[in-house]
Amino acid sequence: MSQTHALKQDTPAPQSAAAPTPDLAALKNRQHAAWSSGDYAVVGTTLQIVGEQLCEALDLRAGQKVLDVAAGNGNASLAAAHRWCDVVSTDYVPNLLERGRARASAEGLTIEFKEADAEALPFADGTFDAVVSTFGVMFTPNQNQAASELLRVCESGGKIGLANWTPGGFVGHMFKTIGKYTPPPAGVKSPALWGTRGRLVEMFGPAAISIETEPRNFNLRYRSAEHFLDVFKTYYGPMLKAFAALDEAKRDGLKDDLHDLIARMNQADDGTMVVPSEYLEVVVTKR
Repeated sequence: MSQTHALKQDTPAPQSAAAPTPDLAALKNRQHAAWSSGDYAVVGTTLQIVGEQLCEALDLRAGQKVLDVAAGNGNASLAAAHRWCDVVSTDYVPNLLERGRARASAEGLTIEFKEADAEALPFADGTFDAVVSTFGVMFTPNQNQAASELLRVCESGGKIGLANWTPGGFVGHMFKTIGKYTPPPAGVKSPALWGTRGRLVEMFGPAAISIETEPRNFNLRYRSAEHFLDVFKTYYGPMLKAFAALDEAKRDGLKDDLHDLIARMNQADDGTMVVPSEYLEVVVTKR
């Protein structure tokens, strides 16, 4: 069920005890290397429907200025352009921007592609009517800074639309499984926190008129569990890097654990893979 959260009702969650201070710059470098490896576009194109649904949730109108942050190969960018918006698509991986550019060209869409860091967007305050990100900005090391940048470049009364994997969904569990073998640095907040209302209120509440959230499922459809793992180990940077960092025994253990996870959640009974993965669709209206 959709939830709407008004600013005057916000009660920020209490802060936890001081955690170790992570080296966010070093983490960003490692993440950049991960997302630059493989070819995320192979996975990204399967998620196009999420960008379309997010643009509908935002009720985008023709002629609005839309920024796609951590756009990958441009799912939300294309979706906004399908609605005749003026779109700028940004990512810090140039190869992914090239893949987005090729998709836009094939569809005859006019989109501006620009290399940019989600934590330091090169745009003036209040430039855009809407700012979007599908499974992108949630992976930034400095979550508060990234949220601040989304708010800064969005105009007053504008909207921020996000699609974020939840901790309890398949992808959330997949990252937890990977984390058993390649633990994240101490003190780093989980990307899946972007898929929780509490964290969203912490980051956006003080600057928001409202925060609307809608849990949704995206069905991961592959030929089989083995096909899914082959695709993700080859093209999905974080998983590719995780397997590359492990010795043979641990690689086998991770593969077995991921197979078990898929088996528990697979709804297909014909040998293929149909695994629902929960994400949170978010619409923030800026004060």
